[in-house]
Amino acid sequence: MGLMLSTGNSSPSEDSLREVVYEIVAQIPRGRVLTYGAIARLAGYPNHSRLVGRIMRGAPDNQLPCHRVVSATGRLAPHYPAQASLLAAEGVKLSSSGKVSLRTYLWYL
Repeated sequence: MGLMLSTGNSSPSEDSLREVVYEIVAQIPRGRVLTYGAIARLAGYPNHSRLVGRIMRGAPDNQLPCHRVVSATGRLAPHYPAQASLLAAEGVKLSSSGKVSLRTYLWYL
């Protein structure tokens, strides 16, 4: 995929990681989701899913498909009330507990 920012163990700054996170999120296809942890791994920082979450919280959702990013358990972002309806519009069904089935909708690269 060619999006690896670094393979080192150093901690990235939020600014240095933002661009590559946005590049990855922009590629998630309709009807699929990716987790914060998967994005962190693709960016080369597998232990920084929380930093990815912080970056996504400030992302311009009118320019990126931010609604396609979920937690490792399929949970939606609590600060993003439109996420469920945006996913539903793409055919993603939520469980009775309001989670996305990663077995069904996870995007595998």
